[in-house]
Amino acid sequence: MIYTLTLNPSVDYFIKLDRLIPGALNRTSDSEMRPGGKGINVSRVLKRLGVESRALGFLGGFTGEYIRTELLSEGIAVDFTEIEGNTRINIKLTAEEETEINGTMPPVSEKEMEKLFSSLDQLKEGDMLVLAGSVPSPLPMDIYKQINSRLRSSGVKIVVDTSGKALKEAVETAPFFIKPNQHELGRFFDVKIKTSEEALQYGKLLLDYGIRHIVISLGGEGALYLNNQLVVKASVPKGEVRNAVGSGDSLVAGFLAGLISGKNELEAFRQGVACGTATAFSEGLCERDTVDAILPEIICDVLEGEV
Repeated sequence: MIYTLTLNPSVDYFIKLDRLIPGALNRTSDSEMRPGGKGINVSRVLKRLGVESRALGFLGGFTGEYIRTELLSEGIAVDFTEIEGNTRINIKLTAEEETEINGTMPPVSEKEMEKLFSSLDQLKEGDMLVLAGSVPSPLPMDIYKQINSRLRSSGVKIVVDTSGKALKEAVETAPFFIKPNQHELGRFFDVKIKTSEEALQYGKLLLDYGIRHIVISLGGEGALYLNNQLVVKASVPKGEVRNAVGSGDSLVAGFLAGLISGKNELEAFRQGVACGTATAFSEGLCERDTVDAILPEIICDVLEGEV
């Protein structure tokens, strides 16, 4: 079973205005709400690919209940930890320019933390746990490292998609799979990565930590896949980028879905890149038919090793 953990989920409120007039009454031309958070995005894409998962994390208040109800309506299993405060609301406003206003996470008590850890302790050997997103300020920065260390002896495969100090902390515990983009990889090593060759150079250094699978997303230039025997570069088709939100999460979901279904690393990687590209070319998260249409256009070149 795949479990996804979203520490700081959100209700994403998308608002469109013909024109934003500061200090005056503005009326929307369109609006929409969606459950948000990287782990939640992974669960939603997995479901569209026919793979079951269970969404974990902290939820509270009427906003948290909205997220729970929406995920259940999509057929996604949930086991969230209840907290006292309301889950945050993020506002995505589109007018002449795009503006984002992100809410903050409510406090989390020690008792609520222990309840989450108790839920994680139920995972067993062979399960996958996706730790996705930044670590919000109410929580310890090394929480991903704590979780990985706690579950390592249980044989749970840890997937990490985060950045900054949280990524550095998590990498020290040799997760099963990580997916930094080239900028996050550069920050990890305190360098500026400009080319895929540089990304590959620094990505190989991460393999020394004992990580089994690494994917480095390169935006419009595609992505790199690395393990100790294989290096693959994927190129993506040209198209109109309509949505940058959730593209990386979709890549993670597609790759894991591929591994779960028995695909080899190259084909799982190809599927992951197709999912990420399909989301980038869509208004929301990718759908299965869009992924299937894009999949033949993902060109994978084996740079090192054999499949």
